[in-house]
Amino acid sequence: MHSRHPLVYFGIFAVCMMFMSAEARADFRVCNSTQNLVGVAIGYRAKTGWVTEGWWHINGSSCKTLIEGPLSQRYYYLYAEDAEAGGRWAGPVNMCVAEKEFKIAGVNDCFARGFQRSGFQEYDTGEQSSWMVQLTDEAPPENPTVTGTNNP
Repeated sequence: MHSRHPLVYFGIFAVCMMFMSAEARADFRVCNSTQNLVGVAIGYRAKTGWVTEGWWHINGSSCKTLIEGPLSQRYYYLYAEDAEAGGRWAGPVNMCVAEKEFKIAGVNDCFARGFQRSGFQEYDTGEQSSWMVQLTDEAPPENPTVTGTNNP
């Protein structure tokens, strides 16, 4: 009888570790699949209004957590710059950024308030508790096409 106890405890330990590791992954992460250093900024709507934050510096072939813990918003906005080659990962949503580390309230009148304006890409997390964005060297096609079949 006593020989079964270690297995029972191990089973409980393994289940607890699964819950703990699932909880630890609840965050917004950005992974840089390029070989270059990139600077990343994030935007989101807080209770007090729009906020943009940056810069996170992410080395090539590595990831960083921008928001820790379960996500409280459905939509997040991302802008990134390749620090070496000058490329950008941008989108149509204009928000404020600064040259140095920043946390900016509001997205209007960026220039008048002494900031720059950049186009952020929207990410709909579907209200999931965690999300990951992967930055790659591949540029999206000019006119993306949907492939596949529509068989019932």
